[in-house]
Amino acid sequence: MPTVRRIQMAPAEGPWDWYGKRALVTGATGFIGDRLIARLAALDAEVHAVSRRPQAQAAGEVWHTADLTDPEAAGNLIRAARPDVLFHLASEVTGTRDHNAVLPTLHANLGAAVNLMSAVAGAGTGTRVVLAGSVEEAREGDAVPCSPYAAAKWAATGYARMFHGLWDVPVTVLRVAMVYGPGRDEPRRLVPYVTRALLQGRDPELSSGTRMIDWVYVDDVADAFVAAASAEKAAGQVFDIGSGRRVSIRETVERITRIVGGAGRPRFGALPDRPLDNPQIADVAAAAEVLGWRPVTPLAEGLRATVAWYADRSSSDGLPPDDV
Repeated sequence: MPTVRRIQMAPAEGPWDWYGKRALVTGATGFIGDRLIARLAALDAEVHAVSRRPQAQAAGEVWHTADLTDPEAAGNLIRAARPDVLFHLASEVTGTRDHNAVLPTLHANLGAAVNLMSAVAGAGTGTRVVLAGSVEEAREGDAVPCSPYAAAKWAATGYARMFHGLWDVPVTVLRVAMVYGPGRDEPRRLVPYVTRALLQGRDPELSSGTRMIDWVYVDDVADAFVAAASAEKAAGQVFDIGSGRRVSIRETVERITRIVGGAGRPRFGALPDRPLDNPQIADVAAAAEVLGWRPVTPLAEGLRATVAWYADRSSSDGLPPDDV
């Protein structure tokens, strides 16, 4: 698999010593969580990981099982792990506009975040909290969230600001753009879906492809979470984490098509465009200034590494993407 160059920038106010720090990662079995755990382990942190289902204890990690939509379970988790830093990545990720997604995303994305922040506030230990937000959150006061997922993330950011303003919880929100890269097979996301189909000689069915996306490589995102937890001045702030560049779905898919080669050809227009699909592009200036973070992986380089990873795997459910 092609090697992606890693350049780690130090936080703006200087490095933070992770040795022996207790880091609790929710959503630890997910795409970003898996990478974040590896980064924290490399920094000699004491890593605690959370999943809804029991996981085999891995070397250097302590696994917890908890349903974070249950306030009591969230409180018990914080008391058991006693984290110096809480990374909350657990989420119900979906781009669907189906009204049936409202309650699941409300409970999973807003309810879990509020439960954890309440537990941290009640513990009074000064635990740093870094929440995974979304670049799709509404930015203006009268803006309409584009999906149930975006609405729940938007509300969670509002609660995070409240917890910091009223109770001085040191919480930071990272509004993350569209994450891609090797390492997790998620066939309902655009890049895996298209890559799988093309590798198998099938024609992926897509919308018009005109929507503009801000793509960010998964390892860059893991670095951003580490940087946010390391920066004292990040508490109470919200940062965009992305590339800061617009690339259309059509151009992205055409890039993948050229990398893969083969007989498969994307079918643009086979699916309808979704309502309220307005592009949200990350402004990374604040993250660079306060966190010392910038994305370092060019899209072409990241896509080549991603295609190489998927080329080693062959199964697919053939379903169209759900994230864009």
